[in-house]
Amino acid sequence: MKSFLSRLNPFGPLQDEKIQTPWGSLEPSVDIFPLAYLAIMYGVVYFLPLGVFKWLGYEDGPLEWLQFAAYLGAFLCACVVLWRRRNAGLTKTWFIWLGLALICFFVAGEEISWGERVFGIGADSLRHINAQGESNLHNSQFIQDHLLHSSFILIGLFFGWVGWRVWPQIDAFPAKRFSLFFLTVALYYAYHAISEVDTSSFFIIRMVRDYFDITSGQGRLPLRNEEVFESLMAFGLLAHCWHNAFPRKPV
Repeated sequence: MKSFLSRLNPFGPLQDEKIQTPWGSLEPSVDIFPLAYLAIMYGVVYFLPLGVFKWLGYEDGPLEWLQFAAYLGAFLCACVVLWRRRNAGLTKTWFIWLGLALICFFVAGEEISWGERVFGIGADSLRHINAQGESNLHNSQFIQDHLLHSSFILIGLFFGWVGWRVWPQIDAFPAKRFSLFFLTVALYYAYHAISEVDTSSFFIIRMVRDYFDITSGQGRLPLRNEEVFESLMAFGLLAHCWHNAFPRKPV
């Protein structure tokens, strides 16, 4: 039990001990926090009364603010990495870290509409093209319709597989241990991309879609809650940047 719980902390060192289960022992080489997180969200929180599950994913809800905090924390940790490596020269890896820091800062600002949700001050030019009438870019009608979901698939695949697999020497890309934080997001949006096209010839997909009605969220089990999965990407980037800013030896 102790070894299992230690695996749920993505900010600690990756444990080498096997996880003992009633069905045998497991020795994963990745963090299993994303699996435990989704199990709790969909196995416990989903069934809580008073619409708690939906409330968590509301616009300007708890999960969005957690994402803001995670991206802001990732930005600060990336800045620590850049500062500590300032004397090593302007290497390719340093510039990638700089790009990652700027991306995290940008996404953190987007999550709170660049302070509009706090101070009530925004830009009318952005509100005019925004699907939700807010001062941010990611909710603009064009990005929502054509780019947002596909970008989550591509980013999830890159951070969860391509980065560490193809360029293991570049530590600015998340390591293998953080794979599930990103691959689960890519899988979630890939499924919805498939479910939104004509799947009448795919019996299993049609059966699952018709029963759960995931695409519209109006069926017997409205499982769609994008913030639940998007939070994993934010947590994964925070854990990745944290480990590089404050490295610890594996246990």
